[in-house]
Amino acid sequence: MKTKQNQVLRTGMKVGAVLGVVAFLIFGIIPGFHYGGYGMLMLLGKLAGGPLEMTLAIRMLLVLGILLGILCLGFASIVIGSVLGTLAGSVVNAVGFLREPEMENGMAENKK
Repeated sequence: MKTKQNQVLRTGMKVGAVLGVVAFLIFGIIPGFHYGGYGMLMLLGKLAGGPLEMTLAIRMLLVLGILLGILCLGFASIVIGSVLGTLAGSVVNAVGFLREPEMENGMAENKK
């Protein structure tokens, strides 16, 4: 019984993670690109103490910030999707647990 419950929760988690990846691919790449670049540009501006001259090092750090923003938003969407999938799996598990006595009665009537 315990393994069936764990299997339902794992399936919900995996489905939620896949849905999180799909949601990230549809809605998350552009904001990750934008906020990662903007955040790195603001950070470099504060570190430099003024306007930036676009040298090769600054551009490389800006690309690093963009990649970091995309990765962080991707990881966050996968984790949030997994948590929501696990919650959905636990709801399905609870509904199945509540319906289980009804199923046993139905099976007992069929055997007679």
